[in-house]
Amino acid sequence: MKLRSLLAIGSSAFLLAACQGEDASNGASDEPATEEEDTGSDAGEDTAEDTEAVDFSIAMITDEGGVDDRSFNQSAWEGMQEWGEEHGLEEGEGYAYYQSDDSADFVPNLNQALADGYDIIYGIGYLLLDSVNQVADQNPDQHFGIVDDVSDRDNVVSLTFADHEAAFLAGVAAAETTETGQVGFIGGIAGPIIDRFETGFTAGVAHVDDSIEVDVQYAESFGDAGIGQQIAAGMFSNGADVIYHAAGAVGNGVFTEARNRMESDPDTQLWVIGVDRDQEEEGEYDGGNLTLTSTIKKVGTAIQESANTAMESEFPGGETIAYGLEEGGVDLVEGNLSEDAWSTVQEVRQGVIDGEIEVPEFSYSQE
Repeated sequence: MKLRSLLAIGSSAFLLAACQGEDASNGASDEPATEEEDTGSDAGEDTAEDTEAVDFSIAMITDEGGVDDRSFNQSAWEGMQEWGEEHGLEEGEGYAYYQSDDSADFVPNLNQALADGYDIIYGIGYLLLDSVNQVADQNPDQHFGIVDDVSDRDNVVSLTFADHEAAFLAGVAAAETTETGQVGFIGGIAGPIIDRFETGFTAGVAHVDDSIEVDVQYAESFGDAGIGQQIAAGMFSNGADVIYHAAGAVGNGVFTEARNRMESDPDTQLWVIGVDRDQEEEGEYDGGNLTLTSTIKKVGTAIQESANTAMESEFPGGETIAYGLEEGGVDLVEGNLSEDAWSTVQEVRQGVIDGEIEVPEFSYSQE
């Protein structure tokens, strides 16, 4: 299987004036708020006369967290929206999402997107791998993408991320910030992908100070914010003052618990580290902001670049495209880190990129 990075590929020079497929009503309502900058409504009009029109469309199937999880799925959707705007396309025609409330929705949503005529259909998250493979086998001429896992099908492109590298930086940030010597990690559903986050985080903490205690717990969900709040309450009560979550919408509950505690007792400083996108806005409370930092996972960028490659040359089916710190596909934002903590993070980041620091990827061997 081929391994390469698309991060050096520039944005497409094509303007898409039309798209294939019918309206995907699943993705045409309840759109989550985004942080996109206004690129100007006339941008497409300025180039329309000089650009050959190309028919192309893409769709995504969310995992159980939903498109408004303020994390993984939302990051993918925002990237898809940017891609659509870049090429002058309309939501529900040139690009769309299909919401999955649970795993039973995966295959029906994939088949619906297929029936609606989208050129590439992306499964957002490793939970969709089996479903994507199943539908890909049944439709060998259709192009698919899987995020966070690897498919061996020739009509599927696999987009993977070195989550452990970004999580390592989060661990460094937590260790540099904690005043109690206790920090927490809340994972979504246990498995190889979230294990990368846990492994990287705990290794990052130990890199700074191996005497710091790390409380690791799993919600076994990516959508239940109530479970996230319950676990966070226990961790904070037991002395943790920094919690990193890698749990999708479960993390919303972690922020809720931290905000509630900070508002009732502002003298005790608590922090939450966000995941997948900059979650600083989630940490806003009456007294300030409690989002220490966030690990960034550029799922939207990966989708944009693989779609542009397919549109401009050929679909990279059967390939695994990897994104790490060196490629700029994962990272950590400065957020509310102290100057000293941020300086340490930057030093460690460069050490990882240069190969001077080796970040473990898994805490257990996989068969």
